[in-house]
Amino acid sequence: MHDVEIARKLPAQKRSQSSVDCILEAAAQVLEAAGETGFNTNAVAERAGVSIGTLYRYFPDKRSILIALALREREAHRQAMIAVIQGEDHKLARDRLMIRAFLRAFAGRARARRVAVSALLAHSDHRELAESFALPDMALRDANGRALNNVEVFVLTRAVHGAMRAAVLEDAEFMMSQEFEDELVRLSRAYLGYLPKNTL
Repeated sequence: MHDVEIARKLPAQKRSQSSVDCILEAAAQVLEAAGETGFNTNAVAERAGVSIGTLYRYFPDKRSILIALALREREAHRQAMIAVIQGEDHKLARDRLMIRAFLRAFAGRARARRVAVSALLAHSDHRELAESFALPDMALRDANGRALNNVEVFVLTRAVHGAMRAAVLEDAEFMMSQEFEDELVRLSRAYLGYLPKNTL
């Protein structure tokens, strides 16, 4: 279990979970509106409409709020990936849908996402974090139908995730652009052999 999940009180009742969800949503709003410099527990409590005591019942400090926010979005992204994998009636290719789900995480709140992801990366075991994104039910295959080995899966997923993560952390202005999405799709398909080399 993540250290922050141990440090804070976990909500046991539906009302408590509702309070936590409200606090995390308020945190995202504060971050997006005021950035990291304007982010503090008092601002979050005020935006959430709860007392500072209620906030501290679940979060000992603002760092724990940031990490919990990032973990919540990570799980939402994971569920979106599972839905793409299990779904059959897609108008778009699955690889594009998976990339798009990552790019559009945090409901397009780029500033909130950058701060929360930075906090998560600074206080997480990177191997554990990478494993939490793994989707074991999805067998990646190349253009010939051959299953990728562990090294190939590592290279492909880290290349695509690395580019997307860099765009988040560097606040790339093209993060939400169609061009960036297209290039990520092209990268993955080229690696898998779906695109002829002369198109690279």
